[in-house]
Amino acid sequence: MEFRMLGPLEAWHNGVPVQLGDQQQRFVLVVLLLNANKPVSSARLAEIVWADREAKPTLIRGYIKRLRDVGVGIETTPTGYLLRVGDDQLDTVRFARLRAQAGRSDDPRRKIELLREAVGLWRGRFLEDIDIDRVGGPEVGFPEESLPDAVGDLAELELDTGDHRSARDRLRPLFRSDPASQKHAGFLMRALLAGGDQVGALRVFSSTRDALAELRMEPGPVLRNLAARAEHGEPPSSLPSRPGGFTGRAAEIAAIETAAAAGRRAVWVSGAPGVGKTGLAVEAAHRLRDRFPDGQLLARLNGFTPGVPETSVGDALTELLVELGVPAEQIPATVGRKVTLYQTTLWGTRTLVVLDNAASPEQIRPLLPEADGCLAVVTSRRMGDVGEPVRLSPLPPDEATELFHALTDPSRVRGRAAEVALIVKRCGFLPMPIRVAAALFRRHDRWPLEHLLLLLEENGPWGEEDGIAAVRVSFQQLGEPQRALFRLLGSLPGPDVDVVGGAALAGCDVAEARLLLDDLHEVSLLEEAAPERYQMLDPLKEFAAVEPAPGPALVRLLDFYLVTLAAAVGAAYPFDRAQLPASDRSCAVTPDFADAGAGLRWITAERDNLVAAIRYAARHDLPEHTWRLAVLLWRYFNTTNQFEDWIGTLELAWETVAADPGNDYGQAHVLLRLATAHDRRGQLAEALELAAKALPKWRRLGDKRGEAATLCALAIPTMELGKHEQAMAHLEVALTKYEQSEDLRGQAHALSMLGYLNEQRGHLDVALRQHSAAARMLREVGHVQGVAHTLNNLGSVQENLGLRSEALASYTEAHAHAAEVGDHCVEAYALNNIGNVHRQQGRLAQAVRYHDKAREVAANVPDADLRTQLYLDRGATALARGARRDALTACKAALDLADGSGNRAYQARAHRGVAETLHAMGEHSGAATHWAAAETGFDALDLPEAGDVREERAALECACGAR
Repeated sequence: MEFRMLGPLEAWHNGVPVQLGDQQQRFVLVVLLLNANKPVSSARLAEIVWADREAKPTLIRGYIKRLRDVGVGIETTPTGYLLRVGDDQLDTVRFARLRAQAGRSDDPRRKIELLREAVGLWRGRFLEDIDIDRVGGPEVGFPEESLPDAVGDLAELELDTGDHRSARDRLRPLFRSDPASQKHAGFLMRALLAGGDQVGALRVFSSTRDALAELRMEPGPVLRNLAARAEHGEPPSSLPSRPGGFTGRAAEIAAIETAAAAGRRAVWVSGAPGVGKTGLAVEAAHRLRDRFPDGQLLARLNGFTPGVPETSVGDALTELLVELGVPAEQIPATVGRKVTLYQTTLWGTRTLVVLDNAASPEQIRPLLPEADGCLAVVTSRRMGDVGEPVRLSPLPPDEATELFHALTDPSRVRGRAAEVALIVKRCGFLPMPIRVAAALFRRHDRWPLEHLLLLLEENGPWGEEDGIAAVRVSFQQLGEPQRALFRLLGSLPGPDVDVVGGAALAGCDVAEARLLLDDLHEVSLLEEAAPERYQMLDPLKEFAAVEPAPGPALVRLLDFYLVTLAAAVGAAYPFDRAQLPASDRSCAVTPDFADAGAGLRWITAERDNLVAAIRYAARHDLPEHTWRLAVLLWRYFNTTNQFEDWIGTLELAWETVAADPGNDYGQAHVLLRLATAHDRRGQLAEALELAAKALPKWRRLGDKRGEAATLCALAIPTMELGKHEQAMAHLEVALTKYEQSEDLRGQAHALSMLGYLNEQRGHLDVALRQHSAAARMLREVGHVQGVAHTLNNLGSVQENLGLRSEALASYTEAHAHAAEVGDHCVEAYALNNIGNVHRQQGRLAQAVRYHDKAREVAANVPDADLRTQLYLDRGATALARGARRDALTACKAALDLADGSGNRAYQARAHRGVAETLHAMGEHSGAATHWAAAETGFDALDLPEAGDVREERAALECACGAR
């Protein structure tokens, strides 16, 4: 029989719970369990269980008999009753044993398994249904006191292994029970920071500080440092690891350090290919970490990378802003506004930026930090007129020799100075070829130095000092499969390749590609940019690309990108599956995507390669790859606000498909997505023109679903221009087309848009019917994600009609469905909306909790409109609580986001939120300015909120006039 005391008292036999009788009988059992394997006299039992009255021995014997009848093995001894219990029968003993085993284990994962099992034994408080004072009081040992330590130990291990979510969830109840525990508060702050929740971490710090203040104590340095991290964010760093065996270059390193100490804004490092410019910049950046504690960034500009277009200023700014912690959806669309945000973000920081492989001073000028205390280290083959110049020449012979020694086994080169000197000379005294030669020598542990030198001499005239001989020798020592892949990688369209892409390029399976890439990495012909992702240095790429890759290999790679991108988009954006362009391309190797997150992660990791693939396909007359890849990427670029590449790739696609007058299918897809892109950028006339051009193409194709989608794309900018009747007409025709194609999901989409438009116009009863019908259709087709989305819209209408209970039910169901399918965007909207209902009903604390939950869920959702809405509603709740400063911060953040995304409705609503908050703070002049902007915005969109704003402004004027 198994006894459980870590929670309510329970006994189990063969997996079945045992009935333990009334309370007095349970008291008797507890006393015997607390004294397990020791006799307890009848008198002692009576004294403990019936402390306030005398108990007859027959009563005790009766309880003992009943316990025996249900299988409890109680023995009668000369000195009393004894319950024999083995170690595996009592959960308190198992808990202690598992903790001890975890303490003895050296394997972190085994420790986690043991501690999870131990903590999992707890079902509540120790004997929570038993009056402890009745059965022993202070004499009872409380294992509950060791639970916090066990949970803390487990959470720390989970944090160390990267499982911050599990640590966070188990620490929260522990923290609520004892906010003064600095150890557990620190672990919880670490978990929240690992998940990107700086606000939550600061809230934990504040609660602990208040709890400690009551004890006349202050937070220690660990908590204070964590609070500083939460306040300012973890210093960003995208530097690669330090180059192994870095030697020499003392004068050049000193020049960079001197420039940094003198407050210079930039250093320009120039030199020939292979001279070690990037290695020097990275080494210097690592040495200067303490001087630049707010971040060390690296942007690869591809100025001289063969076959890869140089990085545009806009793309480089986007990369740097993301590294600085700016969410992708908050990054503006235009280069000018990106520059402003970049410089503003750097202002007041001490950040070092490495701008690697610059094409020209013009390329990097907008990327140079203007803030005092920041430094840019630029590398380029060309000399520039920006910053302090540092010109790299080949290494001095002694430093070149030192580098070769550092990279090889000392016992193999000891006493061989003459041979090493000749080897580094044959490498041109350049770091890159020296590294290649040293890697080759390491790999062949039976080669004497003379053999390496002979090979170098055979691969180039004696006077050649450009180091190419080392690369050629290393290349010739490769097997044929490795040589073939090396040549193919020289023609790679993008900056890097993962092992699956490498398999597609080589025409082999993934396991073989992994071995081939690892072989090339082992001899320093490739660099590992990330786990199982490789890139090639520019000089090596130039050597590899001497013989152009055969066309079929690169087509295989493009097929891989096309097929895999379609699968990733289908996983990440399941709403779009029905509208994806069909393709008959195939690929032998493709990764699997278990969920939306996996698909999105793949697209993000391959983004640069996919854009490069589109450009390559456009240049090499591969129209099907060009337009299909561009169309497949539209949703990703849309949700992450990457307008430059979104429109740029689609314009390339349009040039390609427009050249084929008979390709209505490709033209219709491209025009539809271009229309959406221009609408998002606020270019409504262009959006209308493009959608109008797409419409007859869908009609010629007889594709009613495509025609309906294009009518919806026409309706959106039409609505934004305030032409609501015309927008309604487009949507009603779209609804008919979806009905004709028997597309219930499409019908629901059109109805939901009609419902949204009617809600905006104040026709709430109509909107209620349309959203309800859309929800029924989506339930019928089993589209759980669509049901969740539509229920959010339905709840909004119910809320505006004053049907708060119904709205709460709709939002709650929406949340459940969204959580079921892992749609964090809809889930966050639902949680936020539930918070709004609680605010309207005066339950402000609950409103805050739901807003916080929504923010946690939305942390990794790249959707600017979602974040804008969350800020607006958090601001409204803060204002209702009287936290006016917090409300103003939230509404201004919403306004910044809306300005960045170009969403004019949200801009107007954010202006209104700022105005209402400033008015509440007594800053009436500032409020009037924002109300005017809100009124103008709502009027331009013909939204009824314009009337509400006019009433608020009139009330303001009355208030000001009455003063």
